[in-house]
Amino acid sequence: MTRSTRRSRTVALTASAVVIALGATACGGSSSNSGSGAPGKGGTLTVLNKADFDHLDPQRVYTTEGSSMDQEIVRDLTGWDETGSKPKLVGDLATDTGTPSKGATVWTFHLRHGVKYQDGTEVTAPDVKYGVERFFSSDINGGPPYAAQWLVGGADYKGPYQGKELDSIQTPDKYTIVFHLNQPVADFNETTTMTGWAAVPKAHDTGSTYDTHVWSDGPYMIKSYTKNKELVLTRNKNWSQATDPIRQQNVDEMDVRFGQDESAIDQQIKADAGTAQTSIQQWPIAGSDLSQLANDPSLKSRYYKIPAPGINYLAINTTRVKDLKVRQAIEYAVDKTTVRGAFGGSAYGDYATTMLSPGIGGYQKFNQYSANPAGNLAKAKALMKQAGNPKPSMSIAVENTPTQEHFADAVKTALERIGIHVNISPIDASNYFSTVNNTKNQYDLTWGDWIADWPNASTVLPTLFDGRLIKKNPQANQDLSYLNDPKVNALIDKAATMTDVEQRNATYGRMDQQVLKDAAVVPLMYMNFSDMSGSKVGGVIPDTILAEPSLVHVYVKH
Repeated sequence: MTRSTRRSRTVALTASAVVIALGATACGGSSSNSGSGAPGKGGTLTVLNKADFDHLDPQRVYTTEGSSMDQEIVRDLTGWDETGSKPKLVGDLATDTGTPSKGATVWTFHLRHGVKYQDGTEVTAPDVKYGVERFFSSDINGGPPYAAQWLVGGADYKGPYQGKELDSIQTPDKYTIVFHLNQPVADFNETTTMTGWAAVPKAHDTGSTYDTHVWSDGPYMIKSYTKNKELVLTRNKNWSQATDPIRQQNVDEMDVRFGQDESAIDQQIKADAGTAQTSIQQWPIAGSDLSQLANDPSLKSRYYKIPAPGINYLAINTTRVKDLKVRQAIEYAVDKTTVRGAFGGSAYGDYATTMLSPGIGGYQKFNQYSANPAGNLAKAKALMKQAGNPKPSMSIAVENTPTQEHFADAVKTALERIGIHVNISPIDASNYFSTVNNTKNQYDLTWGDWIADWPNASTVLPTLFDGRLIKKNPQANQDLSYLNDPKVNALIDKAATMTDVEQRNATYGRMDQQVLKDAAVVPLMYMNFSDMSGSKVGGVIPDTILAEPSLVHVYVKH
């Protein structure tokens, strides 16, 4: 998953003692200036974001900020209870985490009775079926690929808008839904924690404009939404705590404001005056502010440092930069020390040498290129010489934020040293991923970050490097390096059918090594994400799956 400057993320820190009172344990800096022990009710939480969400339509969301916000509005079949020391898979709309049969090729879920939409009608299995079927419509693009990859008949199905249903999703009664898969998927019930497995009532589906009209079955519903300006959520009066094991409904409203500069948001929340006291940010602290804020003891109680199961990387377009020697030269030339400086230095994360990050099943420690994070200029120049000393010009795509533009400058400086001229292409942050994921817009070099959709290599390498998906998802292509290596594809197919976890993980480790041998990407950093809230915000849970500050228990202190 992607995070606009964080792509699917994982987390591990908490900040107010109230969270501890709710049963969470902090792996980092828990604080003792707790305020009261019980969540307050009422008030407005303000969320300050640099840009609007790519999407809130549950079938189109594929950024961590959008997914985190959607948790307030829609419910999925399963979800993560993150109040304990590590995330626990639980039923959300479903009564439990589902039942596999026929070698994990059939999965059955039973829905809770009495889950209500904002108009008081009950959520039913046909609504979930219809929601999942929306994934397949060309009007509803941008979301994750799993439904299309795994549901029988998914390759040819074109969505529900011509009145056709997908037969591999069955609803034998109002509260039962059964999925028939084309291969065993042992962790399918972790896929169903993603927002796309949410119910959409057909009568309220507005197609490609559903982003601003999402029909709520969660604790909050859309009161108003002006794109790129403001989203206001208010209580869904028909939501019931008795049917929801994950969320609470503590604040009256959530006011999400878009369009301020990252540093301006940081300084406002740091100053902690007026509405900033009841504010939180979803995008990480700007690189230029990070080391200062990370080391400020006065902010400790409201600073969340969230290690992500993810990677910040530079993709090299293998169909445009065709010479392997040139790509290898780029691997050696990039100076990760200046790159990391742009993102905020060591507080941002450790230097990366692999695409799988530590903590993800399948991670193996290896380093294909320079042992020194500053690179190896002599080696890079020698490779360019072997390539015939070309003097190419290359485009690099980045978000139009100061952090990213500093990053692009660092790459440009490094590559100019080996005779590669770099043209920087800044793209509006709110449209960044929908732009670079569209195959019509190809760049030589593209910044990306990726967080596992759940903590398993199956949600990293196949999504980012299965070259066969490029044609299938021309508007939602995650393979930013356009790698289509038969060796990688064969390993993807092999791993997909393996039920032995250790064997499967070993196969993913080999896949990671092959991607680096192909010099398709430069892994930069294993990421941490750091966010702050005002002093009157309580109940924030570090979401170790999305690496976002989770708002599911948030409250405002009075």
